[in-house]
Amino acid sequence: MMPCREERITANIRRNNNLYDLFLLGITELLGTWYIQRHTTKMDYTLALLFSLLHVFSVGTAAPLPVEVVKMKSKVKWMAEQLVVRLNKDFQVPPGLTLSPPADILDGPSSIVTVLDGYNSLISDTFNGVSQVKFDISSLTGYIGQWRQGHCTEQRPKPSVPGPLQELQSRKEFIHTVSIEALMRVKEFLNLLLKNLDHLETC
Repeated sequence: MMPCREERITANIRRNNNLYDLFLLGITELLGTWYIQRHTTKMDYTLALLFSLLHVFSVGTAAPLPVEVVKMKSKVKWMAEQLVVRLNKDFQVPPGLTLSPPADILDGPSSIVTVLDGYNSLISDTFNGVSQVKFDISSLTGYIGQWRQGHCTEQRPKPSVPGPLQELQSRKEFIHTVSIEALMRVKEFLNLLLKNLDHLETC
């Protein structure tokens, strides 16, 4: 599908802003090396210039722009909040049923995707009213996964399955009970994520 006119304009503005930021950064670095040149030997100046150019290149190619990070975190926050609202509305926790510790741990985008996809796979498709929740979880993890692939230059190894998820997977033959607990764990994990959105920035 061809991008619409507004999307093309937005992309062009983003590219121009990136080039402008790199230009200012390059000017700053070169002015710094000019000063160094006046106070060092020729060999020292060459090394200083080399390190300056490497710094400009690494900043321009590796780190996500702050505006992109803010946009990503805002979208994840909105998607997670909508999921929590849906879970509160459509699924009532049976009286007396509580989650035993420990809770799942946040460790960057990769762990978030692993945990939510793991619980989503344990929620039975036959469970009443669950199809939209499963779709929303998949949408959230898909978005986070795409962000990670597009903005994390060093891909970390796939995280191990956390304890609570492992324990629930070992009882997956109890479809109804496991589905309820998986929904409760998803809600608990989303609330944890909403309080710790900065973990999304950790590749």
